[in-house]
Amino acid sequence: MQKLIYIQSRAVPLPAENIDTDQIIPARFLKSIDRKGFGENLFRDWRFAIQTGEPNPDFVLNNPKYTGEILVAGNNFGCGSSREHAAWSLTDYGFKVIISSYFADIFKGNALNNGLLPVKVSEEFLKEILKTITENPESQIAVDIEQQIISFNGKTETFELDSYKKICLINGYDDIDFLISKKQAIKEFELKTQKYEQQLF
Repeated sequence: MQKLIYIQSRAVPLPAENIDTDQIIPARFLKSIDRKGFGENLFRDWRFAIQTGEPNPDFVLNNPKYTGEILVAGNNFGCGSSREHAAWSLTDYGFKVIISSYFADIFKGNALNNGLLPVKVSEEFLKEILKTITENPESQIAVDIEQQIISFNGKTETFELDSYKKICLINGYDDIDFLISKKQAIKEFELKTQKYEQQLF
């Protein structure tokens, strides 16, 4: 996974609330177990007309004035069924950070496991971000993972982040990478344990 330490980017506003995982990536696209390619079908039924497959000009991802590595969504993002593919589709599309005032727990875990940072902010802060980036698409948001601070329009908020997942994000680790990084410490612990057992017996 890519390292996430500090991100400053324009953002895409998606103010809808209760966006569930089937809206993020419809179930009919879950056949593959390869993480690549899911971005093509991110928000498929909102981005494209179901009958014709033509892009929906009213959907934000089809509006060229909105770009960036940050998606700003309404409250309760990622609810619904548990599917890791939702995180895969968001990262494959190019998003590194999702901002909302609330995340479903399972989605939050899946996101962090796949190098996607969910940043929970207050409802007031979220409303200001959505209003500003909708009216001024060139506005930028800064997210400092090490300090756990989000900055926007001269204002800042702190956000919660599990200490283990923080280490993984900053170093670009998945769970296996983290264990490998501790290989030497594990060997030293095993040696100490063996010496202790030898002294006992």
